[in-house]
Amino acid sequence: MFTYRLRFILIFVALSIFPIKIVIADSEFTNQKPSLGKIATINDITAVDFVVMPNGDGLPIGSGNVESGKELFTLHCQACHGLDGVNGINGDLSGGHGTINGPVPKKTVGSYWPYATILFDYIRRAMPYQSPGILSNDEIYALSAYILYINNIIDEKEVITQKTIVDVKMPNSENFIWAYPVKDQ
Repeated sequence: MFTYRLRFILIFVALSIFPIKIVIADSEFTNQKPSLGKIATINDITAVDFVVMPNGDGLPIGSGNVESGKELFTLHCQACHGLDGVNGINGDLSGGHGTINGPVPKKTVGSYWPYATILFDYIRRAMPYQSPGILSNDEIYALSAYILYINNIIDEKEVITQKTIVDVKMPNSENFIWAYPVKDQ
């Protein structure tokens, strides 16, 4: 009987002390910083602090054509988006014309996007997926030109610049309303 009580007391004491050690260990752990990331510098913020509007406000100077865009697409985009922007492992960039009002809409740059300036802005912010921000403005204009070309929106010889991209008429632009007032020029 004595050994039974002794065993019971030892187990009780051990279980009573164990949570204290967990709390002590936990508080030591929570006082440590996670060591994630780094403090953003002014240069880091400036690199991503831009807004491109549908009317072209915020577009940088640059230019690109379909031919150089195709080379860049093959290098940076084709692995995810497929040959000519279709049948890749990620979303199609071309095709889908006339499907938006149908039973199975296919939302691509050519069938859904309302403004070509959004294409430039999206590529600049988020592409290529594995390393966004590595493309120059000229390369982004060239990729924009190629993607607009494979959607039959511009012809093969057209050069896209900060001025001409604003004038590109997207097939679905009439189905969107730009909620910002037009600036007096």
